[in-house]
Amino acid sequence: MPDTRFASVSEWMTPHRLLRISVVVALLTIVLKTLAWWLTGSVGLLSDALESFVNLAGAIFALAMVTIAKRPADTDHPYGHYKAEYFSAGFEGILVIGASLAIAWAAAARLWDPQPLEQLGWGLGLSVLSSALNGLLAVAMLRSARQHRSMALEGDARHLLTDVWTSAGVVIGLLAAFLTGWLWLDAAVAIAVACHICLQGAQLVWQSSQGLMDQALDAPERLRIDTILDRHAQQAPGVAFDNISSRKAGERSFIDLHMHVPGDWSVARAAQLRTGIEAELLQAVPGLYARIELLPQGMQTAMEAAMQAAHPADTESTATPQKP
Repeated sequence: MPDTRFASVSEWMTPHRLLRISVVVALLTIVLKTLAWWLTGSVGLLSDALESFVNLAGAIFALAMVTIAKRPADTDHPYGHYKAEYFSAGFEGILVIGASLAIAWAAAARLWDPQPLEQLGWGLGLSVLSSALNGLLAVAMLRSARQHRSMALEGDARHLLTDVWTSAGVVIGLLAAFLTGWLWLDAAVAIAVACHICLQGAQLVWQSSQGLMDQALDAPERLRIDTILDRHAQQAPGVAFDNISSRKAGERSFIDLHMHVPGDWSVARAAQLRTGIEAELLQAVPGLYARIELLPQGMQTAMEAAMQAAHPADTESTATPQKP
């Protein structure tokens, strides 16, 4: 008999709950890392504490965007509000870049004027504790993000993982400065951390822009769709698919295509086949919204012909060629 405890835990870890927990953890890590900086005077720990403020702002904004994304479709937004999650990733990326610039500014002054480090043991202990909290939360958020296909949750989780690696770099820099006596290593590591998180911020902004620009489905998802269409085209003589286009919007995926059937088929027969194909596509790609337009074999819509004539390279490759 399967253990239902893990299933119930997985169902409980929704994006909303995890992002609320993320806000609480961000507040706790701000306290811990600020205390660590105050005890040691380390600019590296200061940079770590500043990034925790970014974690807090990102978690709050992500929670707001996930709430908006769950709103049902309405007259003004007939395709839903799923793209709101991409704003969260872009906003968090901008915050990360801003924090990296602030860290680099603070570390540059300390690089030329190193300061002695105090109470290093307590500072490192608090930093490691806060990083452990972020790491555990990030793992849970990534699992939930894959299950719920939440871009906002994934962006926040990857930022938390970046924070973990940042903290690890700071700890290594502090230990190196303590063991060698080279106090400038603390500031040098802080600058390296700033460069690293600036790159992570740029990647978040790029991912957000791609989602807002209607990026096509990923290759594995498109392969599963093409496999289903190819099989039906081979099993049903005279059936073919073309004019396939896809896009992603948060947890929802969309695909539009034409299904060509023999001209002597009844509407009921064609509609029955289309319903079966839609059911298979939904099972193969969770969260998919498929729109299949029925056409007689060899016929094009006027809009399709005009678009192909004006932009022949813009149409995605077809899953199967039309049969003569």
